[in-house]
Amino acid sequence: MPTFEPPIYTLKDIKLRFGTNQLFRGVELYINRGDKISLVGRNGCGKSTLLKIIAGLQEPDDGEIFIQPNTTIGYMPQDADLSSYKTLRDVVLSGLKEEDRASQGYKAQMLIEQLEIAENQNPEISSGGERRKATLAKALIGEPDILLLDEPTNHLDMPTIEFLEKLIASYAGAVVVISHDRRFLCNISRTTFWLDRGTMRRNNKGFQFFEEWQDQIIEQEIIAQKHLDKKLAEETEWLHKGVTARRRRNQGRLRRLIQLRQERREQIKQIGSVNMDVENTPWKSKLVIEAKHICKKFGERDIVKDFSTKIIRGNRIGIVGPNGAGKTTLIKLLTKKLEADSGFVRIGKNLEEAYFDQNRFSLNPQKTLWQTLCAEGDHIWVRGSYRHVVAYLKDFLFTPEQAKSPVAALSGGEKNRLMLAKVLAQPSNFLLLDEPTNDLDMDTLDLLQEMLSDYDGTMLIVSHDRDFLDKLVTSIIYMKGDGSIAEHIGSYSDVLAKLAPAPEKEKVSVKNKPAEKAEKPKMINTRKLTYNQQRLLQVLPEQIEEIEKKIAAITDNLADTELYQNDKERFFALSEELKELENQKSEAENQWLEISLLAEEIG
Repeated sequence: MPTFEPPIYTLKDIKLRFGTNQLFRGVELYINRGDKISLVGRNGCGKSTLLKIIAGLQEPDDGEIFIQPNTTIGYMPQDADLSSYKTLRDVVLSGLKEEDRASQGYKAQMLIEQLEIAENQNPEISSGGERRKATLAKALIGEPDILLLDEPTNHLDMPTIEFLEKLIASYAGAVVVISHDRRFLCNISRTTFWLDRGTMRRNNKGFQFFEEWQDQIIEQEIIAQKHLDKKLAEETEWLHKGVTARRRRNQGRLRRLIQLRQERREQIKQIGSVNMDVENTPWKSKLVIEAKHICKKFGERDIVKDFSTKIIRGNRIGIVGPNGAGKTTLIKLLTKKLEADSGFVRIGKNLEEAYFDQNRFSLNPQKTLWQTLCAEGDHIWVRGSYRHVVAYLKDFLFTPEQAKSPVAALSGGEKNRLMLAKVLAQPSNFLLLDEPTNDLDMDTLDLLQEMLSDYDGTMLIVSHDRDFLDKLVTSIIYMKGDGSIAEHIGSYSDVLAKLAPAPEKEKVSVKNKPAEKAEKPKMINTRKLTYNQQRLLQVLPEQIEEIEKKIAAITDNLADTELYQNDKERFFALSEELKELENQKSEAENQWLEISLLAEEIG
């Protein structure tokens, strides 16, 4: 008979309020030994706060916490204060009890070598990546039963992220991760916690199943919301008839109406969307940047060594490489913000640049969100028209109340959203994005990708987010870390495939080796669409149009407020049919898009 092992950590009915904001409304979760959990939710929903509660660094207003005796917890915060440490090695060692540091110092050395940490460097002058690796090693060194990681991939290079994925996969303890990096979450998680409007949902599947699960829940809530709207209308009509003659008898119904209104207010907070667009400006030159034989050293170290490139209008270029390789330095050299030691850089005419800075230096923590976007007055010029600053902030999921709040009060993700709002309001034909995905929630990340896909200017993107790069860039500049730089056409995944060692070929004996035939001339692409693909290219738009008509008809039927009351079976049958039709439409659109892209590629 299987034995049931109780959770090592449990939260029950956790409540927490910040001012007027009820952050948690009865959060419940449990962590089992060895769980690999992705914790997801919108920026500002309280994910980092929840990790602090689990780590014992913050007390909730109400609720119960149970921890199995002798359970240890390691915590990697999003922004660690390392000002009290002299070296990065000291940071790593601080993860051990003082009495264990002498006997277990070998663990620190092992992690320092595995993560390639510059152990004797002062944290104050270290790069974001070096500081991140030291903070990660500090959380890992004690081998805790529960490891809490808040945006661990921020500032990390690709090799370190891949190392961390392997480490988590083999880690004996439980791991709870907050991250915006989709591929990372898909690779490491087996359970998903969704923190949504103050409550917690759990799915015992990895993050790769999250969006499908989320869509199902939202669809169920939409149906429930329609029922609630109908009930609210009925109750409001009853209230208007007066309660004076039936006061005692009807007090319960009045209280129910108040409760319904409160539920409706909560449901209106149901997932909104970020409305992004970017101001494009006309070009008069195809050349954006030309660099020839540029070199740059810091001390004796080569950062850029004899690099040449030509960037043309419309190019979308990703810049990748190890931490400290000089990715931000290369952007500064190419835009002449930093002078090269040798070589020259030429910049095209009429270049209007918008720069997203990973360190958010252009955000003044003392200013309000309003002042950040609009120094004077209350309107901002965006995309050819004036917008009220509060309305523009709402496009980025900020509430009207937040408009007068200081930047210092924002979470990391909210600061990044504000930076995006500031950058995207600028007229530009050249976007420089230095780690734009750090701290963003999934919804904002999706819409950022969508907006950048529609941008007709040129982009230079420094990012560690593999999925983000794969969906956007047309080529990759790969910095090896020793000053040498290589350019590759294609996505980051394409570059990895090119750089992967080729499998060893079967050795052929010289004696038996057949005479080499003259290589046939390579043919120009002779692929063409199959008959079935050509037919689908013609008929799919008609099918999609027919499906849309059916969707519209069913939507009209469901809008009938009396349908649910008179024929519940038909209401739910139509709801299921609507869901099926929307799936059919999505599949047909994707199929048509794939064939269209193939037709374009074949030419």
